[in-house]
Amino acid sequence: MGLKNNLHKLKLKYKGTKMEPAFNAIHTFLYMPNDTTHGGTHIKAADDLKRTMNTVIMAMIPCLIFGMFNAGYQHNLATGDIQAVAGSFFSSGFWNLDNFLIGFWKIIPLVIVSYGVGLGIEFLFAIIKKHEVEEGYLVTGMLVPLIVPIDIPLWMLAVAVAFGVVIGKEVFGGTGMNILNPALTIRAFLFFAYPTWMSGDKVWVEGAVERTREIAAGANLDAISGETILGSLAQGKQVAFSTWDMFMGFIPGSVGETSTILILLGGLFLIFTKIGSWRIMLSSVLGAITMGLIFNQIVDAGIIAQGSKFYGLMSTPFWEHLIIGGFAFGVVFMATDPVTASQTNKGKWYYGFFVGFISILIRVFNPAYPEGVMLAILLMNVFAPTIDHYVVQGNIKQRKKRLKAKIA
Repeated sequence: MGLKNNLHKLKLKYKGTKMEPAFNAIHTFLYMPNDTTHGGTHIKAADDLKRTMNTVIMAMIPCLIFGMFNAGYQHNLATGDIQAVAGSFFSSGFWNLDNFLIGFWKIIPLVIVSYGVGLGIEFLFAIIKKHEVEEGYLVTGMLVPLIVPIDIPLWMLAVAVAFGVVIGKEVFGGTGMNILNPALTIRAFLFFAYPTWMSGDKVWVEGAVERTREIAAGANLDAISGETILGSLAQGKQVAFSTWDMFMGFIPGSVGETSTILILLGGLFLIFTKIGSWRIMLSSVLGAITMGLIFNQIVDAGIIAQGSKFYGLMSTPFWEHLIIGGFAFGVVFMATDPVTASQTNKGKWYYGFFVGFISILIRVFNPAYPEGVMLAILLMNVFAPTIDHYVVQGNIKQRKKRLKAKIA
């Protein structure tokens, strides 16, 4: 109660000043506002935008924690300090403190920079424009560290976050007004501005300078080269990971995208709390399966010869596309963004289907980087209002027809 009372006193002290939005944001983030509605004409609910954002963050926390263990595991595996885990999801070779600490000290700075820069800009705009601090970045701040390579320089991440918040959201009017998903806008900026850092062909390994000194002839390296699954498939190579490894997440990749099972559980949690749209998730999976089946049929028909440029990803079983790369994470946590996705129920089916369909299409044919969910979602963000427009117009026409039929 002492902290709440002190925050309330600060709010009163700075009421009417430029700093009022900052103290209001901190107070309402931690506690229910002192002024609430009591009349019977108001609809009351326990949730608000901050609580909704926090619920989404809760769904991502398991992916974050797993990513910390996996980062350390990939490091120790690459340096030969441990052997690959076999069979059990609860293997002590994976869930050990050494793995966690290595990942923790590498990932936490990404989280701090993401929230520090993003929320700093949000507070700055609130003070300058004299409005309440918007809560939309609470989720974006957690999404960003989960979708970038673990070895990305912090200054590079800070520049991208600043671009994404200012250009991707604030210029459109702030939370609820943006056209593109802010987290994907940040990743797209990194993708096009610093492509060598986003290529996905390096596995970060802590302290690898000493281990690779002889091979590197004294070069100042901080990573051991290694390909992700999509990188290997794009070059027609055989994948060294089992289906179980890919589903559980014992594979290299961005922090939050590797464990399909934890992403699935997070998606079910969002559906249960009625925050995530099951229509978008299901239709995205159907779209990806459709495109994957088409490519599989092309390969089976002999149209694409083995060893050709696109054979590796085309011949990948359609269901395997769902558990590799960032597809699952993008569909669950970013395609379902209520601001940038379609709003109508029928529109959500079209929107999600094309997200999945185009994701696999880009994944196979993208010459720069074998992944497509980011570009597919951003593309459909642009078309979402158009989809909703035609869905609404179609409903209006149907109602007019029914009305004419009744009159006649």
